[in-house]
Amino acid sequence: MKIITRDVPPRAAWALEQAGLHPLLARLYAARGITRKEELDDALGLLIPPQQLKGAQEAAVQLADAMAAGQRLCIVADYDCDGATACAVGVRGLRLLGAPLGWDRVEYLVPDRVTDGYGLTPSIAQRVKQRGADWLVTVDNGIASVTGVQAARDLGLQVLVTDHHLPAVQDGQTMLPQDCTIVNPNQPGCGFESKSIAGVGVMFYVLLALRAELRERGVFDAKSQPRIDALLPLVALGTVADVVKLDANNRRLVAQGLRRVRAGAIPPGMAALFQVAGRRPEAATTFDFGFALGPRLNAAGRLADMTLGIECLITDDASRADELARTLDGINRDRKVIEGEMREQALMMAEEMFDESEEPPPAITVFDPDFHEGVVGIVASRLKEKLHRPTFVFAPSAAEGKEHELKGSGRSIAGFHLRDALDLVAKRHPGVLLRFGGHAMAAGCTIEDEHLDTFEAALQQVAHEWLDAATLQRRLEADGALDRAYRRPDLVDTLHREVWGQGFAPPVFSEEVEIVSQRLVGERHLQLKMRHQGDPVDGIWFGRTEPLPSLVKLAYRLDVDEWQGQRRVRFLVEGAEL
Repeated sequence: MKIITRDVPPRAAWALEQAGLHPLLARLYAARGITRKEELDDALGLLIPPQQLKGAQEAAVQLADAMAAGQRLCIVADYDCDGATACAVGVRGLRLLGAPLGWDRVEYLVPDRVTDGYGLTPSIAQRVKQRGADWLVTVDNGIASVTGVQAARDLGLQVLVTDHHLPAVQDGQTMLPQDCTIVNPNQPGCGFESKSIAGVGVMFYVLLALRAELRERGVFDAKSQPRIDALLPLVALGTVADVVKLDANNRRLVAQGLRRVRAGAIPPGMAALFQVAGRRPEAATTFDFGFALGPRLNAAGRLADMTLGIECLITDDASRADELARTLDGINRDRKVIEGEMREQALMMAEEMFDESEEPPPAITVFDPDFHEGVVGIVASRLKEKLHRPTFVFAPSAAEGKEHELKGSGRSIAGFHLRDALDLVAKRHPGVLLRFGGHAMAAGCTIEDEHLDTFEAALQQVAHEWLDAATLQRRLEADGALDRAYRRPDLVDTLHREVWGQGFAPPVFSEEVEIVSQRLVGERHLQLKMRHQGDPVDGIWFGRTEPLPSLVKLAYRLDVDEWQGQRRVRFLVEGAEL
């Protein structure tokens, strides 16, 4: 591993410090491209206006007309945390905005990961029609569902697609669903600057446009308009959990959501999820969204039914929310057991591909007939982190009649666009990929079991062509040394309260420390006692079992350990330059 220290533009750091920021925060923000304090202003009024999001105004007019006509809407959700929060925001927001009209005719439907697959399919359109809906509204999916949208239109349904994924491409041409309204910043011709907005953010923007439309129609005035900003905790949760880039607009959405969470202004389901996770809403951080609440919601979509997660987020009954949160927590514990077993098996299989003295192959493909398709993405992520290679993990399809198909989920490293790689594999080997889609860093595909070897060889060939030695070397960006004066619990609390995430990385410091003692805890983690700039400091490296030399350059995050009323800073080690 190579630890790279981020560049800190001195003028930007000085300007931020002169504007009143703490010197450490000024340095961290300058290293992340912030040049003026105004860029850190998270006021709602600074959000990109919904008028700039192509299709939002058209969607607002159509939804307002549907409300006025008493029509029924059905939201087709996705089965991850972004999809669940987007659905909850849609249901809660539409009912809230429809209340002055006496309208609340909105329900939802969640595709089954196994039987339905991803996105809007003709069978899902049929189920929506059978429910008596007039409108089908997608959240966090639909942009690539050309046949599904057509099936819905053939059934007489009006269709609104809200999504943030990339459209499908066929023979070099972008393929969009026809005869429907599309709200997606990544559709051709959309000038919305925040291309990284999550699916839940897109749905929130549709509601912003709808509120403005209803206000224009005189349904309510500015003083009596429904407070849809109450939905921002859900928007923040889905945005962080979907690991989208935290550009300026997304950071504002997350900051506003966190502010309300810390003030206790959250739906009962979120409060219950905080409780079962052992976290405190009043001290909520982006870490809580990404590693405490998000996984518990995602577990339902992976192993059970995301309806449980959505019901938890939309109920106003505290006892019902508590019951659902406990159920989600139990499913998440089951997920951890399954994931742990799969991870160990997958890592063993991957390591058998090369000798200890060799480098891993440029891309990793792993399959086991006992793998669970709902967990392959997490396992691929763990292998990618361990081996620093683009990784695909496959499991047999659990859908009836499709036992011969394999469902694969992939995770990538910087410099290797995974969806583009799949596109090239599809072009070079027609018929091997039955379906595929995704992003640069995460993608999925379905193949026939007989084509697994062909897929593995084809993916490795692309990796051979695209990746060089520098890209294949693990690099960890860090923020340099931490001044001992800043090693204080109150300053750690200050850092934790800021908005960090994908594309706006949380602080990681790096420098040489002396290892005084080290031992394994829980058989899988290395507990450390160190000297940092002459002072004793405790630390832990989760998932590390090999011992460290007495002097070593570490990359670490800051945490606060509380014991018997004492709060002490400890280091959470992220990596070492050995």
